[in-house]
Amino acid sequence: MRIGACVLSVITAVVLTPALYAGNDVMGEIEFDGKSKVEKTSGVWVDGQYVGYLKELKGSKKVLLLPGEHVITVRQGGYHDFVQRVQLRPGEKKTVRVEMQKAPTGAMPSVTATVKLAVLPTRAAVFIDGQFMGHAAEFQGLGRGVLVAPGLHTIKIALPGYQTFTTQISPTANQKVEVKTNLLKSNGITEDPLINGAAEDRTPAPPPEPAPPPQTQ
Repeated sequence: MRIGACVLSVITAVVLTPALYAGNDVMGEIEFDGKSKVEKTSGVWVDGQYVGYLKELKGSKKVLLLPGEHVITVRQGGYHDFVQRVQLRPGEKKTVRVEMQKAPTGAMPSVTATVKLAVLPTRAAVFIDGQFMGHAAEFQGLGRGVLVAPGLHTIKIALPGYQTFTTQISPTANQKVEVKTNLLKSNGITEDPLINGAAEDRTPAPPPEPAPPPQTQ
């Protein structure tokens, strides 16, 4: 198992705005290529917005973007962030080949606790102590879970279009804790920096069109 900063071990590493899904001849498309399970289950952010895990971003969930420059960030627990800037032209399709690199990790303690999830939608992103760990489906079912150090931890379950769920747990050594939730749909934009990013992570909007000169009579 991979070891995170506060979370000691993970099994692996998840809607877009209408603009990202809208399909027409002006939009460009980003395809993602990842060879191993690590890459395929990693979470993808486009211009600071979480869009899903890499393997699912195709078909009805393919990533369509307006022409211009976009910042692609791919994250996985226990790995360095993969960051790439992509310049798209109208109607252009580009492939981003993702290769995750292991990050330094601390020593695993002699005792741990296990966190299991029962979450809908299962593609929601899971954060423990602010660190992206994967999507909910990876930590549900027999033999699946996240190993953490005993003590206090903050768990967030987030997905664009839904209200973020936050809870705290304080498991003891060797204890198994199950976190259950069905995310509630949100009426507006999910204002959570973990999935929408900070302002500096987002591609700036194009400048407004210049105002027409005054008309003389």
